[in-house]
Parts: sequence; structure tokens; C-alpha cells
Amino acid sequence: MKQKTRVAVFDFADCEGCELQIANLEEEILDLIEIVDIVSFREVMKEHSDNYDIAIVEGSIMRPMDEERLRNIRSKAKILVALGACATIGGVNKIRNQWMHDEVIKTVYGDAPIHRNELFNVFKTKAVNEVVPVDYYIHGCPIDRDEFKHVITSLALGKKPEIPNYPVCVECKKNENICQFELGNFCLGPITRAGCKAICPTHNSPCEGCRGLIKKAETKCVWEVLERYNLSYEDIRRRCTMYNYGKEECSVDE
Repeated sequence: MKQKTRVAVFDFADCEGCELQIANLEEEILDLIEIVDIVSFREVMKEHSDNYDIAIVEGSIMRPMDEERLRNIRSKAKILVALGACATIGGVNKIRNQWMHDEVIKTVYGDAPIHRNELFNVFKTKAVNEVVPVDYYIHGCPIDRDEFKHVITSLALGKKPEIPNYPVCVECKKNENICQFELGNFCLGPITRAGCKAICPTHNSPCEGCRGLIKKAETKCVWEVLERYNLSYEDIRRRCTMYNYGKEECSVDE
């Protein structure tokens, strides 16, 4: 009998919301357990094993000790999947990169005796792929549960998961939403990767870009939208300061 694919879930600097999305699969997770063995997942189980095929990593990398731990995880995994905005693009944690480390520490911890404590030895926030190679990405803040099932199922079956490389506007139009620009809001949907089912605009909130930016060449299908509101790719990219701080555009593989 063929051995099931062994999956381990790890976290770094994050709110653990994407891991909660996995836990919230509830009965649907039984379908995944049919094809994979979860051997480590601190959020939901006490057991742990360093013998795994797929490592799913949530969270940003903030400290030298994080880098060392991540490299160790990577060395044991055949496939590494970055989970959620903090892992895929650095997420909101990268906002602090605009300040000096000492300034951030002083603001948060004041005069607390943390000098030489490695837990507080931080550097500029990094996405996972700025430290180790990443094979696949599950985007979003939080992730979409259906997309998570698709990615893990595909990998367990030896297939390449399909991740959209077109803008959120496509899904927004499919949902027959009124354009957020028509409502007077500034929306990052024209240059943000789809796959979330346009959940924010569908609930009357403009897209904030949590799934990362698509390449400029992939926005041709929304040029009409950009022209209508006298905007360029660069105009919108400059507004991507929450989830995509300091990011120009996604690389080829993201």
C-alpha cells in the first residue's frame, strides 16, 4: 500500500489566522486525511515528527533564530508551501521595515530588560522566499479554504496546483459587484492576484491587496477600468502599503 504524503505545518510571526482556516475545515479535513498524514501541526495536535514530505509555513521571518529554524525545516522537506500573506509577501509585518529596529523595540518595550535576549534580536521582516526557496504559495489574509484544499490535494496527487495570475477585478465582475471606484473607494483589485472570490468587494469593502501583486503584463484585462478612472499600474501600486510594503511586483513564480 502506497504511503500517504506526510504534511507538517509550522508558524513564525503571524496571527495564526491562516492555520485557523485549516482547522475550520472541520469535516472537510477528513477528505484531506484520506490522502495525507498530518505529522506536525502545533495549532491542533500535540504530536510532532521531523519526518515529512511537505512543509507548510505560515508567518514572516523576523529574527536570526527564525532564519535558522526555517532553513532546518526546508532541509527536511521535499516541498515547501508558503501559507498566507505574512509568509508569501511579508504581509503587515513588513510595515515596520520603514523604521529602525532599535526605534521599534524602544516604542514597544520601553526600558524592559531585554538587551542580549535573542527573542528580541530582530532584523528587517522577510517573506519566506527571502530566506529559502519556496515551491508553492497559498495567498491571502486569511487564506481561502477551498484554495488550500486544492493546493494540498494537487500536491498529494503529484499534480501542479493552478493559482490565478489574473486580477481580483475578474472575480468581482463575475460576482456582478458594483465597482468600488464607482462607489468612491480606492480599490487595489486591478493589480491584486485573484483567488479569493473577490470576498472584500463582494462585502462592500475595497480590496487591500493581501494576495500580492500580479505583474503589470497580467493586468491587460482591466486596462479599460484603469483608463476609465485615469489610473496606471504604478498609481495603484503606490497605494499598496498595508500588505505589500516596499514591493514592486510579484516575481515570475509567485
